Amino acid sequence: MTLNPLANPKGVKLLCELCQKPAFVQCMKCRVTYYCGKEHQDADWMGIHMKICQLLIPLRTISLPFLPSEEERQKREAEKLQRQKDMIDLTRTMGQKLLFEGRHEQAVPAAMQSLRFSIDVHGLDSIQLVPSYLILAEASIGLHKLTQAEEYLAQAQWTVLKTPTCSNAIKSKLYRNLGLLFAAKGDYQTARAHLADDIYHASEEFGTDDIQTSGGYFHMANVFFRQNRMDIADSLYTRVTAIWHKHLLRIINQRIHPPKPSSRVGPASIEKPVEETLDEAQQAEAKQVLHAVHDIREQSTNHGPDMLSRVCHALAMLYYILESNDKAQEFGNKALSTIHDTDSEDSQLAFAIKDFNAFTTNLQA
Repeated sequence: MTLNPLANPKGVKLLCELCQKPAFVQCMKCRVTYYCGKEHQDADWMGIHMKICQLLIPLRTISLPFLPSEEERQKREAEKLQRQKDMIDLTRTMGQKLLFEGRHEQAVPAAMQSLRFSIDVHGLDSIQLVPSYLILAEASIGLHKLTQAEEYLAQAQWTVLKTPTCSNAIKSKLYRNLGLLFAAKGDYQTARAHLADDIYHASEEFGTDDIQTSGGYFHMANVFFRQNRMDIADSLYTRVTAIWHKHLLRIINQRIHPPKPSSRVGPASIEKPVEETLDEAQQAEAKQVLHAVHDIREQSTNHGPDMLSRVCHALAMLYYILESNDKAQEFGNKALSTIHDTDSEDSQLAFAIKDFNAFTTNLQA
């Protein structure tokens, strides 16, 4: 990471990537990104620039003014548009990942980049800008900048209201952020109302037992936990665990017990089923949620049979997917030992735990 001090020619206006104030230093790796000083350059590098430094070059380098044909010009424009869309996906995923990891300050540069690319592709008034506003809002909540969070949420809410075709997925994320905002303010009743709307819209879009919906259950459980209403919180944590456990088990079973090759002849016989996986944001969310539930289960003496075993097994499967085999074995062994302490040693859960542990043990052999 190298800085290049700038002596801007008269009339050339270069702006800081983060604050949009006059820039005086340049990233020497890509040479298309500028900063007001080292502090903002470091913040951007840690937040997102490390990931996208080289990807920015073809997007910000001025292309040749002359192309031999209209077809070539359209092809160049289509390639640029696709690069911009890919950058939106990448920067949003990284922003969400950093939020789940609790790195709220570092999530801001990623969210700002996703917002800029979204404006370039979709325009200033598009509903496609809302996910970026919501990442900025959640980062502000995590940084205890609630007034700033309200401003981002107001912009997102206004855009949703004037877009009749807004998807349930975006509405779900909006209400989830509103729930987090009011929970941060200590207004738990309003927080629960917004989180209920989140769960409703997520269920309409993805189904009631999808990992995309589980975040609403998790944050609702946290609100009840803060109110010391442990019976309701416990039932919601149980549901969150069950959703993630089922999802991870499906991924693991594809790897432990892959489908047998088709005996048919022809193109269909060589087609492989699409293997499910988790993107970086989903991996970070799973770690955050499952570890939180695990810690609560360990501290509680009132949890029912299998509850600790199930969350340990979910964590074991998650760490196997993350290629952290030591942690996978650690939580797999813990899941097996805790299932032995219950009356469910012959249950489907016990079979799944033993099957997984045997698989990971064979990998080490």
